[in-house]
Amino acid sequence: MRVAIVTESFLPYLNGVTTSVCRVVECLRDGGHEVVVIAPRPAPTSYAGYAVHGLASVPVRQFPVGLPLGGEVETLLRGFAPDVVHVASPFVLGASALSAADRLGLPTVAVYQTDMPSYIRQHGPGAVGRGAARAAWRWIRRMHELADLTLAPSSATLAELRAHDIPRVTLWARGVDAVQFHPGWRLDAGTAALRRSLAPHGEVLVGYVGRLAPEKELQRLTSLAGLAGVRVVLVGDGPTRVQDGAALTAAGVDTVFLGRREGDDLARAYAAFDLFVHTGTRETFGQTLQEAAATGLPVVAPGRGGPLDLVDHSRTGLLFDPDDPTALRDAVAHLAGDRVKREAMGAAGRVQVTGRSWATLTDQLLGHYADAQRSRTLVG
Repeated sequence: MRVAIVTESFLPYLNGVTTSVCRVVECLRDGGHEVVVIAPRPAPTSYAGYAVHGLASVPVRQFPVGLPLGGEVETLLRGFAPDVVHVASPFVLGASALSAADRLGLPTVAVYQTDMPSYIRQHGPGAVGRGAARAAWRWIRRMHELADLTLAPSSATLAELRAHDIPRVTLWARGVDAVQFHPGWRLDAGTAALRRSLAPHGEVLVGYVGRLAPEKELQRLTSLAGLAGVRVVLVGDGPTRVQDGAALTAAGVDTVFLGRREGDDLARAYAAFDLFVHTGTRETFGQTLQEAAATGLPVVAPGRGGPLDLVDHSRTGLLFDPDDPTALRDAVAHLAGDRVKREAMGAAGRVQVTGRSWATLTDQLLGHYADAQRSRTLVG
């Protein structure tokens, strides 16, 4: 199959959209499919042996937003002649791709990944933010009406899209590399050294991995102040690094920032933790929760959005009520004081995710591509 992937985000910027696109491209390559990637600059010129076409972009909040000019997307799609167009997290560049594909009569699959209305509302004050969020939903609905199929990453997102009258929506989750993220990393000498440096007196390490940004709501971690023997370890970077650090320091939370880590260094960081915590309530999925579970960690996350599909409460971790100011603290304290329960939950979490390889999820995606082709044939 010939697949054109048009993505709003790509390398060198790392986030959930980029990660999922890269894994899908790799699995499509392994399956013998032909792929082209269209992304905002500064993108690499190739990835996994396939061409990447970088289009003009402008920086918005530290990320490049693609600006398709002069029919570039349509020209690229016509030249590649794909069997299906995969549009990752469409908003600007993706909107152009959906329009171009519709004009060319090409089947399209739109992969919804970013809760843009919530981000807009968060950054906009009062009535202005609410109005902008409503406008964003109108734009999203208009875009996705052009898609033959829209894929939602979680049950909560699926319900929200349907509530906003997005047509032809179905569920497609995300894979996890359970070989890269594995409890065996705890036996690694590098992990042991990291663990000794972070917990020289046997502290319980509560880890977070992800962007340091407003939507991650990391200041919820201030509620962990005063928990005896608990140290918070943050892996990642982003625009709120200084503010988050100041808030946690002022609250008296014992915190260490490790910065951004990738590959084996990231796997070692997960393996050094005793439990994993996530604080954001606007996640459409929650990839780092799966990576933590694959490493054998119990996960503490809000009982809202993507985590509802990923954390089996009281079996693989704990879901806390984000509207209760003491709930996160209570959940962390409960697990910090019970090593046996942490290990049991971590083992159950590992079992839960081992069948969610990217190869398996890409096979499901190919089925969705075929559904889009059939839909386009019927409409045509």
